[in-house]
Amino acid sequence: MSDSPRLPITAGHGFRFASLRFTKATALEFFVTIPPEAGSSLAMALVASSQAPLVLLDDELSIIAVSHSFRFQFQVQPDLVGATLTDLGDGEWNVPQLNALLRATISGVPAIDAYEMDLVRKDHNVRRLVLRAHKLDYCDADNIRIVLSVADVTEARLADKLKDELVREKETLLQELQHRVANSLQIIASVLMQSARKMQSDESRTVLNDARHRVMSIATMQKQLAASRLGDVQLRPYFTDLCESIGASMINDHDRLKLTATVDDSAVPADVSVSLGLIVTELVINTLKHAFPGHDPAGKIIVDYAGQEGDWTLSVRDNGAGMPADHASAKPGLGTGIVEALSRQLDASVTISDARPGTLVSIVHTAAMSKTRSPELADAGLESRDSP
Repeated sequence: MSDSPRLPITAGHGFRFASLRFTKATALEFFVTIPPEAGSSLAMALVASSQAPLVLLDDELSIIAVSHSFRFQFQVQPDLVGATLTDLGDGEWNVPQLNALLRATISGVPAIDAYEMDLVRKDHNVRRLVLRAHKLDYCDADNIRIVLSVADVTEARLADKLKDELVREKETLLQELQHRVANSLQIIASVLMQSARKMQSDESRTVLNDARHRVMSIATMQKQLAASRLGDVQLRPYFTDLCESIGASMINDHDRLKLTATVDDSAVPADVSVSLGLIVTELVINTLKHAFPGHDPAGKIIVDYAGQEGDWTLSVRDNGAGMPADHASAKPGLGTGIVEALSRQLDASVTISDARPGTLVSIVHTAAMSKTRSPELADAGLESRDSP
């Protein structure tokens, strides 16, 4: 059998078709090397017909071809072939750094990926341009060609600048708002404290002091939320500051009674942190009011938080007097309602147990809970330590 391919003609179903048969010795070459002159002509044709602003340059940075869109967009003279890039317009393209980058690309340095420059022309607004340059490979060192593409990003940069200015303006307004809120909360707390001092009734004084402590806890939350920039709130510094704020206003002797926070590295959304902070405030205030009726030499209150993979537990433990015997008949107070409502909002359950000594209140949330409602705190016994 001959090594030459045979081309038999076969008839079938009213059509004629040809099939090629090759012997093992026959080889087909599917990739053909384009001659340099053909490649150069192809590049010129592609540049000339391109809808994007393109310029084809040789190794002397002389112009070989220019796209119509380049001429129209930058309003350069029509006869450019043979001129250099620096000759375009009134010399606005004569940028030393651009020329240096183009010559480096010709010498083999990696292509210009995104060089930005301002095009300054007489009687025109300044335009912001992004230039890219690539060396064409013809497998011929004597025919070096550089394709320079130009993109006008002026409007995009102006839009980005406007967006950045709006963001900065909003941040300034937000900071001013946060500052005013913080000052207002401090004023409210001061008014409540002064009013409490003037009260003759112990019950009225207690109510005003409790209100002041709640306002101060909200002020601490506001401070943490402002620091978080509307992102997730780190609970360790948040609870630490909250406990220090409550302790500074409610604990007279820090050697006799200590309030500490033990928190892992958990971070939660801002709205969740507000609810958790209010729960901590109510439980700590309740503990300070009822867990240490005498002069215990070493009282401790520990706020603990631990979370993992959607599950978390918040607890407040003390080593005080513990649950009284008549806790089942005690009337629920305001703190009970606040803790109960916030726990339900967080899909968490509330449990109270005897810590022996003291009491342990735990707020537990699991990822498996599907809108689980907290059990009634009255059944759990929280009201026995909450004032009416």
